[in-house]
Amino acid sequence: MGKVIYLDNAATTQVYPEVVEAMTPFFTEYYGNPSAIYSFAGEANKAVTQAREKLASVIHAKPEEIYFTGGGSESDNWALKATVEAYANKGKHIITTAIEHHAILHTAEYLEKNGCDVTYVGVDENGVVKLDELKAAIRPDTILISVMTANNEIGTIQPIEEIGKIAKENKILFHTDAVQAFGHIPIDVDKMNIDMLSASGHKINGPKGIGIMYIRKGVKIRSFVHGGAQERQRRAGTHNVPGIVGFGKAIELAADNMEERIKYETELRDYLIERVLSEIPYTRLNGHKTDRLPNNASFCFRFIEGESMLILLDQQGICGSSGSACTSGSLDPSHVLLAIGLPHEIAHGSLRLTLSEKTTKEEIDFTVDELKKIIERLRSMSPLYEDFVKKQGK
Repeated sequence: MGKVIYLDNAATTQVYPEVVEAMTPFFTEYYGNPSAIYSFAGEANKAVTQAREKLASVIHAKPEEIYFTGGGSESDNWALKATVEAYANKGKHIITTAIEHHAILHTAEYLEKNGCDVTYVGVDENGVVKLDELKAAIRPDTILISVMTANNEIGTIQPIEEIGKIAKENKILFHTDAVQAFGHIPIDVDKMNIDMLSASGHKINGPKGIGIMYIRKGVKIRSFVHGGAQERQRRAGTHNVPGIVGFGKAIELAADNMEERIKYETELRDYLIERVLSEIPYTRLNGHKTDRLPNNASFCFRFIEGESMLILLDQQGICGSSGSACTSGSLDPSHVLLAIGLPHEIAHGSLRLTLSEKTTKEEIDFTVDELKKIIERLRSMSPLYEDFVKKQGK
């Protein structure tokens, strides 16, 4: 296999060598169960505590407010389902948005089938939540607002602090799916009035299969996974110690160089966007131009199918995606692109390229050069494009 240009970091990331190195002893040397009382388990217990402290500090939370889960999807499920169960005496109405990850949307659908009332707030053409619509959706029986920190497909960062303020003023719990944002941009749970937050290790150069749920002290949601007394009796199951240690090391690295990383990725992202928009006609940028994740560039190319584009990019060793990795097997256009007002025929021609701090300008130049050829080739085979060109020539 030749050189791979990996531009799908929103789907998952490379586990950094320092992370693997930190994890390794907990597979082979300090393999004790941290819940055990004998001294051999002490190293594992200490490592879990240290990781919890690191993860809490990056969002200005208390260590005892961090709960380890199996990943972002579990955390999202926990936030919604357990809140509806715990606050049923107040009401069964929750508010979310039309552009959430399917871990939220499918959970909301499940809750609707079981007697919950869900309002899906719309977004503008840039993917920003309509705050007036959100305010208008609040009812006396509203118990939860759940809005993602940043969109996984188009990169738009939401006005989380304003939404948190709205929730607090109305005495409604506020949850944010921060899977794409955690470790990439600053988050302060107190300043933003966040009551619950979901995050995942594999989006920040940590291992897969480990996540966290931040639950503010005083929020009365119950266990989601039942069994033992782990995680202060709120999440049963033997601790994934290597995963927890890896997540802790990954957030330590991310926090230490966050400012530099944001600057580098933003400059490279803007360079990529400028080249694509100026050199490939009939192309649009999806998401907010500036209030977007530093590493996210999302486009729609008219007159082509995204799947064909991805296959041809792959033949050149370039990894991209048409949107969320969780919906890559679907033939339907992205719900996010439809929510920002794109027609089906344009939404089908989407491409998401997500960078890392290791992505180089040379890789971006190669990608854009190849993309130009691919778009030209695909459009040359498109009857719709041929008709369009003929009409333009009249």
